[in-house]
Amino acid sequence: MKNTEHPQAKASSTDIDLVDLFSFFWQQKKFIAGTSVVVGALALGYVLVVTPIYQASTVLRPAEINELDALNRSEVYKLPPQEALQKVGAALDSYETRLNFFRSHQELFKPLEKEGMSLEQSFELFNRNSINMTQVGVTDPTAMSPSIRLELTYPKYVNGVDIINEFVKYAVNNQRSQISADLKTIISNRQKELREKISAARLGYQSDKEAKVATLEESDELKRANLKDELQALRLQLKAVREARIDQLNEAISIASSLGITRPTTPYAMGESSGGGARVIRTDITSQETPLYFLGTQALQAERAVLLKRTSDDFTDKRVLEIDKNLKLLEVNREVELLGKRANEDVYLKNIEPLRAEIVRLGNLNTDMSALGLVNIDRKAQTPVSALKPKKALTVVLGLFLGGLLGLGISTVRYFNGRRRV
Repeated sequence: MKNTEHPQAKASSTDIDLVDLFSFFWQQKKFIAGTSVVVGALALGYVLVVTPIYQASTVLRPAEINELDALNRSEVYKLPPQEALQKVGAALDSYETRLNFFRSHQELFKPLEKEGMSLEQSFELFNRNSINMTQVGVTDPTAMSPSIRLELTYPKYVNGVDIINEFVKYAVNNQRSQISADLKTIISNRQKELREKISAARLGYQSDKEAKVATLEESDELKRANLKDELQALRLQLKAVREARIDQLNEAISIASSLGITRPTTPYAMGESSGGGARVIRTDITSQETPLYFLGTQALQAERAVLLKRTSDDFTDKRVLEIDKNLKLLEVNREVELLGKRANEDVYLKNIEPLRAEIVRLGNLNTDMSALGLVNIDRKAQTPVSALKPKKALTVVLGLFLGGLLGLGISTVRYFNGRRRV
């Protein structure tokens, strides 16, 4: 009897009567409501006590083409809009840029300072937990609408909107300064390169001029040497002719003396003068010149005396006068003289005008990039309407709900404990 009834009693004690359970919950409604209110109050107290965390964000997009047109038309620095956005994104993501901004704007971060923490430690905590950057298609040249989204989460006592807007402004200005410095360096290097080309052209011109002067002087020296050699040989020739003439005169004087010819005569005249005497001289002269001794001793001796007194035979040959004239002309080379008198030799340099024009153009380029539109701020950070966390209404409702669940749980435990006693 005992063995057959025990299983039935055990089964009845483990069965759940839902009607009875809900009836018990209704009896415990005040307790359940009270638990819900208590937990809801705790949630309300939490949202009232905890420091609200806000989130501000800004969105950057590529600048318009006209913003970078002046820079790109300089033919010195090429910067497409998407590359400019990428540069700004790299600056926003740079640890060094963030740290420098933190140092230069410490007034914005005063509320974040904690006792016992250094500046770098405070920044590290802020940088790790507060800043988040998202890039969409920035490194993809085929992307249709690349953008950068920068988000900052911050407690209520921090002016996060000013921080994120100032940080974007700081990063953009930082890149403007970098581009300006790069542009100045590139311009300086190109101008230096162009000046070196002009200097090389000057050296080339100077070398060519010196080579030309040397060639002209060498040519003149060779001409002078040849003329002097010719003059010396010609003088020797004239002297030899004069000495030969003296020898001829000496011989003719001897013949004329032996014939008794003192004055100029001819063979025919000598024949006629002999009259009917026994001595008759007839000379048949065809194409031969009259012998020199027919001039007579007086004329021959007079000519010999003059020749013996002569100190120079230059006047006897026109070629000597021509050589003297040419030597006189070769004393000064007017072309060499003019080459040496050139005051501004740059005007004679070839193909350097484009180089000078490029130097002037580069010098007139505007390197002030303070107004350069690197990016388009599609949306500046604005003061958020509500806190990111905690969500007050949601937290209180969730607290009431969890309180109700806690009350139901406790009531369920009470219900089963009561049944075990029965």
